[in-house]
Formats: sequence, C-alpha cells, structure tokens
Amino acid sequence: MNGTFNLRKWQHLLALGFGSGLAPKAPGTFGTLAAVPLVALLLLLPVGWYLLIVLLAWGLGIYVCEVASRDAGVHDHGAIVWDEMVGLAVTMLLVPLTPLNLLLGFVLFRFFDIVKPWPIRWLDKQVGGGHGIMLDDIVAGLMACAVLHVLIWWLY
Repeated sequence: MNGTFNLRKWQHLLALGFGSGLAPKAPGTFGTLAAVPLVALLLLLPVGWYLLIVLLAWGLGIYVCEVASRDAGVHDHGAIVWDEMVGLAVTMLLVPLTPLNLLLGFVLFRFFDIVKPWPIRWLDKQVGGGHGIMLDDIVAGLMACAVLHVLIWWLY
C-alpha cells in the first residue's frame, strides 16, 4: 500500500487529520488549519483538562502515526498531519483565546515546523517511527509557545 491510505481505518482517519492531510498542496498547513477550531474549543477547558487531552493526543498520535506510516510504506508521509494538530495545541498552551493569538500561534507553529531549527531538524532525523513523527512537532510547538508568550507579554 505504498503511499495510500484508507480513511475507513480509524488510525488513518486520525493520522490524516480527518482528511485534511490529503490536501494536494501544503498538507501540513491544512492539517494545522483543521486543528484551529479544535484547539479553540480545548482552550475553553480548565488548564488541567487541556494538558491531559494534549498528552493523550500525543500518546495516541505516536500510535496512529506509526500505523498510518507503516501501512503507507512511507515514514512521515506528508499527508500524516495529526502531529501538526497536536503541535498547534502545544503552541497554544496557557495562551488566552483570542483571534489574534490563534493567528499568531498558527503562524509561529508553521514557521518552526517548516524551518525546523535545531533541535527540531536533529530530532526529525534521529528519532524514527511514531515517536519521531510526533516529537519534532511537539518541540516545534514548545518553541512556538515560548515565542508566542513573549509576543503576548510584549503586545499586551
């Protein structure tokens, strides 16, 4: 099944961001965009619940990304975007929910995910399987989160 997915398989459906990763151009951006309303809803929860859901989504992501990657026969296929979805949730940790903050978080996360400054690029090359697919986006989310908090402090 080289590079193909079956959206009837729940692991593929999640790994492909409910189909958003099948966009013909910039699937990571479309996957992140699909995460925006989900993250906005999560931000309405108490912080403890937010953290628990993000940690569970990370763990689930290791599994579903591994399954989808293995089934497709391609490590970290571009259509696999669950990692971007969780990465955006990490970016928005403890960030007040406003349209501007969501936009800034989206842009910052995409920047770190695309440019992959150290240690993101190193992790991307060194860690394999579902762990590797998820880990570089978690770190990109943490870096984007740190910059976003500085920007919010500076802007407000």
